[in-house]
Amino acid sequence: MLELHGFEDQLLAGAIVTVKLALAALAVGLILGLLGASAKLSRFRVARAIASGYTGLVRGLPELLTVLIIYFGATTVLMGIASQFGYDEYIEIGPFAAGVTALGLTFGAYATEVFRGAIQSIPAGQREAGLALGMSKLHIFFRITLPQVWRLALPGLGNLFLVLLKDTALVSVIGLDDIMRKASVAVNYTKEPFTFYLAAAFMYLLLTIVTMIGLHYLEKRANRGVARA
Repeated sequence: MLELHGFEDQLLAGAIVTVKLALAALAVGLILGLLGASAKLSRFRVARAIASGYTGLVRGLPELLTVLIIYFGATTVLMGIASQFGYDEYIEIGPFAAGVTALGLTFGAYATEVFRGAIQSIPAGQREAGLALGMSKLHIFFRITLPQVWRLALPGLGNLFLVLLKDTALVSVIGLDDIMRKASVAVNYTKEPFTFYLAAAFMYLLLTIVTMIGLHYLEKRANRGVARA
């Protein structure tokens, strides 16, 4: 049994912050992924170029570097924009907001390709049938395409979320009080790195197991009534 010297509540609070960060970044990433996939499949060359530039740039950068750029760079950019409107007070981006933005951008870049593949795997005849029935393109997307996209993309998105969950540890370098940050504080106080980093490892493993169980349930539910080959 690990002796945590009274830091149990602190580690638990860090786990709650980690879960909140992961879920917020997931929401941002799903929106960006859908928009990116739609842009890549668009008939407009500019939209395709913007989406390709976004995915190529973000996927080409290490996640830690993205976190640091967003945390330190966003403040400079926002202050530059605000100064154009006569606002000269200091603007600071908090660690949580920076982490959500950075991890959401990264998740969205990879999710774009997952969504694009899922959309392309849906037979074109279904869209043509919807048009023949007088459905609008928007109606077809929400009633025919999107429900199938979720089912087809769910395994890939689940794997991306597991990676995202572990990448939340990177945000501790900018001061977010997540699991890793709390463990580091405990290590500095007790001088027992093995104990607290092992405790952090168990907490991440537990979060991963719970996530995998949830993903299994979602995949099983999404595939109800679908004939298997």
